[in-house]
Amino acid sequence: MKDMFAEIGENCYIEPPLRANWGGHHVHFGKGVYANFNLTLVDDTHIYIGDHVMIAPNVTIATGTHPISPELREKGIQYNLPVHVERNVWIGSGAQIMPGVRIGENSIIGAGSVVTKDIPANVVAFGNPCRVIRDISEKDNQYYRKNIKIDLN
Repeated sequence: MKDMFAEIGENCYIEPPLRANWGGHHVHFGKGVYANFNLTLVDDTHIYIGDHVMIAPNVTIATGTHPISPELREKGIQYNLPVHVERNVWIGSGAQIMPGVRIGENSIIGAGSVVTKDIPANVVAFGNPCRVIRDISEKDNQYYRKNIKIDLN
């Protein structure tokens, strides 16, 4: 993986298959990144994945996009915008991260979300288009889901 990616931190694991336009040449992984199967990276420019990010199955992270104008698209014009996924983010199954997006640290992107705009740090966001639903709070250290209490014993 050190030869394949622009950067790869320690203790990263990518479950195959992985697809990447440029073979990961523009992908920067921090340490402790876990990516489940069928990760697709449209790495026409840089994708930055922070430390301890978890990526569920069937996620797409895209940097390439095209003009709205049909005449310009017909000419094959494309432009590329980098994507930044900050530290300790969890991206749910089937999420799509669009060009130019930044996802703030510690945030969660729900399964099936289409992320078209920046998502701030420390929030739970989901939907199509993806939107912030709530902040991550101290209660999340006590409850796994709704009223299901976490038992750390």
